[in-house]
Amino acid sequence: MDTPLDSACTFSERAQQLTSSAIREILKVTERPDITSFAGGLPAPDGFPAEVVRQAFDRVLTEQPRVALQYGPTEGYAPLRAWVAEDLSRNGARVTPDEILIVSGSQQALDLLGKVLIDKDSKVLVETPSYLGALQSFSLYQPQYASVATDDGGLVPEAITPALAEGARFLYALPNFQNPTGRTLDTTRRQDLVTQAARLGLPVVEDDPYGELRYAGEHAPSLLSLAPAASANVIRLGSFSKVLAPGLRLGYIAANRTIINKLVQAKQATDLHTSTLTQMAVYEIIKDGFLAQHLPMVRELYRKQCGYMLDAITEHFPADVAYTRPEGGMFIWVTLPAHIDSSVLLAQAIAEKVAFVPGAPFYASAPVHNTLRLSFVTVPEAKIRAGIATLGRLIANYGR
Repeated sequence: MDTPLDSACTFSERAQQLTSSAIREILKVTERPDITSFAGGLPAPDGFPAEVVRQAFDRVLTEQPRVALQYGPTEGYAPLRAWVAEDLSRNGARVTPDEILIVSGSQQALDLLGKVLIDKDSKVLVETPSYLGALQSFSLYQPQYASVATDDGGLVPEAITPALAEGARFLYALPNFQNPTGRTLDTTRRQDLVTQAARLGLPVVEDDPYGELRYAGEHAPSLLSLAPAASANVIRLGSFSKVLAPGLRLGYIAANRTIINKLVQAKQATDLHTSTLTQMAVYEIIKDGFLAQHLPMVRELYRKQCGYMLDAITEHFPADVAYTRPEGGMFIWVTLPAHIDSSVLLAQAIAEKVAFVPGAPFYASAPVHNTLRLSFVTVPEAKIRAGIATLGRLIANYGR
């Protein structure tokens, strides 16, 4: 029965649009220890530098407690902003600290961008498929999505025609080890994308939480580094979740000052500023080159995990199943024969104590039901092999 408070509240139209994340709902089912879950896009805890993080918080609270425990500027802790700007510039972009905003995880970055760039019925371009968390965040502001074609090489720049781009507020793209497909744009496509977007006056939101997790192939430049300086049309999002730990809830936005200033105003109305203590501790961790020492171990861990799953898929999946071979990141995208509905397959898999994410929720429109996403980084090798064998059998026997 409703409480008086429940019955007295009238939800806004925006709140009535809210739905739960398909992934989060699946994760509730997979909390049981007997479930082998390929569902959550969670970093491997073995890659968390717990002792280094503890020492950094201790140093900050010992040496600068009055600063760390006080309110801070909305833009973020100045030394951390300077570090991010220098890091991006070292990799070919032209960024200054006043073009950096520190946020409480890149998911907050998506929400802030939605607030300042999307009106009801605004056109927003997204990849096909795209990151579910971004679709969920942007949908609060009731845009009209327009899907950009993709293929095995990721987003197809030629698909962004003048007609498609007309009136669009921005294109949202993940060029590195995309969530959910694991695909990566090569350098030629990146250059073509940035050139086409600049020609059409189309802002590009480059979301890159996984870029430092490359364990195969050749490094590709960021979209931000390729953008013509005069166009200032690339907005880059970065995160410390995958390179340190997601519990820190720390990310950044790099954009021109006009955009940053408006985002600062939106953030002031949201949470005033990101945790000063966390920002200072993360700066302590990274300022002297720790990531260069730490990330090779994380990359090797992910490379092995990915290899275990690809080997198992090759051995156990039917020949008419297609799948990606990521060069980094955390995900493999599977395309099943057309008659298989991955939501039905999920119910069968959970009954046999295996879970994954069906592909349909990752599509902004026209969902494709014979797709699914597998995440491999948190599951031990033996369970990967056994779980994939189970899925292979279920796929082969589907409908029989």
